[in-house]
Amino acid sequence: MLKIFTHIADIIVYGWFGMHKGEHLSSSIHFFIEDTTKIFALLTVMIYVIALMRASMNVERVRTYLSGKHRGIGYVLASLFGVVTPFCSCSSIPLFLGFTQARIPVGITMAFLITSPMINEVAVLLLGSMLGLKFMIVYVVLGIVAGVVGGAFFDLIKAEKYLLEFVKKAQAQGPVQPLETERPKRMSLKERHVFAKEELQEILGRVWKWVVIGVGAGALLHGYVPEDFISIHFSGAAWWNVPAIVMIGIPLYSSIHGVIPIAESLINKGLPIGSAVAFMMSMSAASFPEFMMLKQVMRTKMLVIFFVMLLILFTICGWVLNIVF
Repeated sequence: MLKIFTHIADIIVYGWFGMHKGEHLSSSIHFFIEDTTKIFALLTVMIYVIALMRASMNVERVRTYLSGKHRGIGYVLASLFGVVTPFCSCSSIPLFLGFTQARIPVGITMAFLITSPMINEVAVLLLGSMLGLKFMIVYVVLGIVAGVVGGAFFDLIKAEKYLLEFVKKAQAQGPVQPLETERPKRMSLKERHVFAKEELQEILGRVWKWVVIGVGAGALLHGYVPEDFISIHFSGAAWWNVPAIVMIGIPLYSSIHGVIPIAESLINKGLPIGSAVAFMMSMSAASFPEFMMLKQVMRTKMLVIFFVMLLILFTICGWVLNIVF
């Protein structure tokens, strides 16, 4: 099905533009057109469908449900919720702050915050279409395990003491009790459509430029970066290749939708799958804007712990994917 975007790019580049296959410029332009149309089409469909499903979801009830569950179940549920939310790290933080202030245990909120930017539905589909079902399953499972392990770790160190005072006071009051009158509003199909349409416009309006920038960078890599450069510097079996590329990705912050084409291009250039995914995660999920926003609720020590944990989780995920694939 996704081959239709290749055909569209073929028609535009080799038909309308009259360019020839095998040239650096034509290869870059073909990559740009194919991936831009593919990403925007998938984004449009998936954001709309997910928003349609979420239209009548009562967030307060979700918070109450999570806060009353056994910690282990809570970690898994929060990680699963992180998987299905179509957000990058900075976009998921407002929901994370709401969870914290709703007195959900810190470990459960951290499980959500870790998994949400690590596992992205567009990345699953796009990279999965190239790498297969096995990759999709392993990728999602690794993200969920990372969220569960991370959440358990923060509860183990009693991370509540590293929160700011107003958050600790809210946490100390105990879990939220559900209200008898609290019922999710039942929306009509037309109201759900309006909600989904507005959310689609809002999210696309926020991420479209990152998609174009990311695809453009990926196109340049695809058309002009020598394959030997990637293979010599990061394609070896040395254990330090993955943590090195994770460190390189951190200052190069990008939306997850913008960095996916870069990861795809790097894989095509010979970078191991795990290294490319770790690079993608570090660019989108360990950003300086994210940590500036988290300063609203966390002390510096907890931010440092969270940062180091992300580096470790991304590196382990890269190592595992490199071993499996």
